[in-house]
Amino acid sequence: MDIPRLFEEHYDVLYRYLIRMTGDSDAAADAAQEAFIRLVERQPDGRQVRAWLFRVATNLVRDSSRVRRRRMELLQAYPNRVPVGDAPPEPEQALELKERQLMVRSALQALSPRDRTLLLMREEGFSHQEMAEAVGTTTKSVGSMIARALNKLSVELSKPENEL
Repeated sequence: MDIPRLFEEHYDVLYRYLIRMTGDSDAAADAAQEAFIRLVERQPDGRQVRAWLFRVATNLVRDSSRVRRRRMELLQAYPNRVPVGDAPPEPEQALELKERQLMVRSALQALSPRDRTLLLMREEGFSHQEMAEAVGTTTKSVGSMIARALNKLSVELSKPENEL
């Protein structure tokens, strides 16, 4: 497969197509380059290299769009978290965040190991069945145990020494 010739024949057209699709010249260039990298790595069977390049580039743009959209959803859902690679928070915000984290850690440490385990597992998305197995109880009792643990955590967080 003559990659330099294929690049000369198809890159400009692919790049223009991707600019129209994305509206972003940098994203278009990245997707076009990645499509050619995959062409070198995989060398598709058949003579429809142009169609293969366009399909791969289109999928790359769609995947990138999904990742961007999901990232924005997460940023909106968790506005206080700083994603890796972004600018660090202002010093006052960083201090406030650190104080909140210490306050929550302190309140969690005041709970029983079982309550702490249930709350942490709940936060990580474990099922009631998994939590029941971890703390040695029945699935039916996990919901009420979590509710009691949340109440205890609330009491701990409202203590005067835990106020900001």
